[in-house]
Amino acid sequence: MYCLRLLRRKKRNPLSTSSFVTLSINQNLILATPTRQHDSSHTHNDVVASNKLITAYVRSGDVDSAFHVFQSMKVKSTVTWNSILAAFAKKFGHFEHARQLFEKIPQPNAVSYNIMLACHWHHFGLHCARGFFDSMPIKDIASWNTMISGYAQVGLMGEARRLFEAMPEKNCVSWSAMVSGYVACGDLDSAVECFYAAPVRSVITWTAMITGYMKFRRVESAEGLFQEMSMRTLVTWNSMIAGYVENGRAEDGLRLFRKMLETGVRPNALSLTSVLLGCSNLSALQLGKQVHQLVCKSPLISDTTAGTSLVSMYSKCGDLQDAWELFIRIPRKDLVCWNAMISGYAQHGAGEKALHLFDEMKNEGMKPDWITFVAVLLACNHAGLVDLGVRYFNTMVREFGIETKPEHYACMVDLLGRAGKLSEAVDLIKSIPFKPHPAIYGTLLGACRIHKNLQLAEFAAKNLLELDPTSATGYVQLANVYAAQNRWDHVARIRSSMKENNVVKIPGYSWTEINSVVHEFRSNDRLHPELASIHEKLNDLEKKMKLAGYVPDLEFALHDVGEELKEQLLLWHSEKLAIAFGLLKVPLGVPIRVFKNLRVCGDCHSAIKYISAIEGREIIVRDTTRFHHFKDGFCSCRDYW
Repeated sequence: MYCLRLLRRKKRNPLSTSSFVTLSINQNLILATPTRQHDSSHTHNDVVASNKLITAYVRSGDVDSAFHVFQSMKVKSTVTWNSILAAFAKKFGHFEHARQLFEKIPQPNAVSYNIMLACHWHHFGLHCARGFFDSMPIKDIASWNTMISGYAQVGLMGEARRLFEAMPEKNCVSWSAMVSGYVACGDLDSAVECFYAAPVRSVITWTAMITGYMKFRRVESAEGLFQEMSMRTLVTWNSMIAGYVENGRAEDGLRLFRKMLETGVRPNALSLTSVLLGCSNLSALQLGKQVHQLVCKSPLISDTTAGTSLVSMYSKCGDLQDAWELFIRIPRKDLVCWNAMISGYAQHGAGEKALHLFDEMKNEGMKPDWITFVAVLLACNHAGLVDLGVRYFNTMVREFGIETKPEHYACMVDLLGRAGKLSEAVDLIKSIPFKPHPAIYGTLLGACRIHKNLQLAEFAAKNLLELDPTSATGYVQLANVYAAQNRWDHVARIRSSMKENNVVKIPGYSWTEINSVVHEFRSNDRLHPELASIHEKLNDLEKKMKLAGYVPDLEFALHDVGEELKEQLLLWHSEKLAIAFGLLKVPLGVPIRVFKNLRVCGDCHSAIKYISAIEGREIIVRDTTRFHHFKDGFCSCRDYW
């Protein structure tokens, strides 16, 4: 009410044709001289035809011509006034024009008031809109829904609920706004209560509830609702596919995407973003290429979001060349696009290229964000550029005003730790202005293992387990440090402690894609149908590697057994099994791509260098840290990982 009274106190100019047009011209509202081509095609008495013409002009963005038709009409209906009112109400900065028009309407109806309600919200915010809402002599369901949706969008669900309960009549839009609002603010129980209390539900209501279930990892509940739905929109399909991918069930997401296509639903950029993320998570390059072909046959070929998703997919599936070729063809690159390519180079160990692209991005006038600097610090880390990484870390805050996040500190601890500057890494952790994330101590623990610093390893593990007592990383990494020093009694103590705390180590496995089929291997695998051929290939490779100078690094056989058995266990590590299978199945000239859910071990890293030289093959291995490109006996990481 205060906002309304304040506006009504202002001196009001009569809405004459001349004064309004002059005001419009001064504010660049009238964009061109009105034409009179329509004068001969309609009469001033034909109100319906004129209203249609005004609506057509407004929809095309030609407010100038719409207003000229409005001025020329001798007879105007409330629909006429509402049409031209909506045109000015939507234009930011033209509230006064809209208000003057509104007050001239001879018989304003609920639509007139709703247009001005939205105009108040658009120009002055929700509080002022509420004042106008309370003063409205005419309210319909749309009026109430506008306010409820507004409160829900800004997370004021208490106020939304009070209005909702006061509504004289509700429809499916009202219920959808409440369900969506509760989901957005994290109150799943209230969303579920509202959903099942709704006497009528639209597709939007169902989709909002599915989104809520997926957000809170209740995948089975989301599946149940999806199956119950009699009608689904593209948004519904997208919600399910994205939910599957975000909950670690990418295979189900890709399966549902195929079903969506079979039902004749055409994907949009969001669909493809989720599917390509699923391909990235599964390292399903062949399926990713099929999705790329689908993009090329659709209008999405020029869509920046779809192009960026493809760049990210190719990078994460180990095909950096195709990622780069796609990147340079994207006509309008946004910040997300630049970040995807810089991150791709960083993950593949091409630190210099990543940093060069970062400079090019800044030269294009693009301002970096915190994600950009995660990629930049990662590039410095993987290239061993310690001093440069420290400079970028300081520059991020000082020159760009970007707030440091746990990801930045994790990169810096990793950068310093891998370079052997463990004391500096500890000092940096102690300077963090917020409670360190468990991953930061996990990173320090990994560096302590590399440099065999037992004292700091115990410090890192202690802090990690205090923050996250269920972390398998803390136990396993510390056990590995003890095992490397043959302190098997300590290893046994840690394993016993894991059992007491019900901590389960994530089993290591590797996989490779052959002819669109993913083959998975675990260390000492006994299930793969072609295991005999794989073992034969590995035994042959081992002989050739030893002749070339390879010596198994028994430090990575983390069991208290004899040396011969340790060598056998090392030979059957999951990444070696996957590579041997790739050598048997992948044609010459085509890179062998292997992916692992844990870090590649030191012995495997050394062995793969020998294998790449002996077999004359390029072998690309992605672990949890980075991509390793092995060729001619060398690795792209230059043994710095």
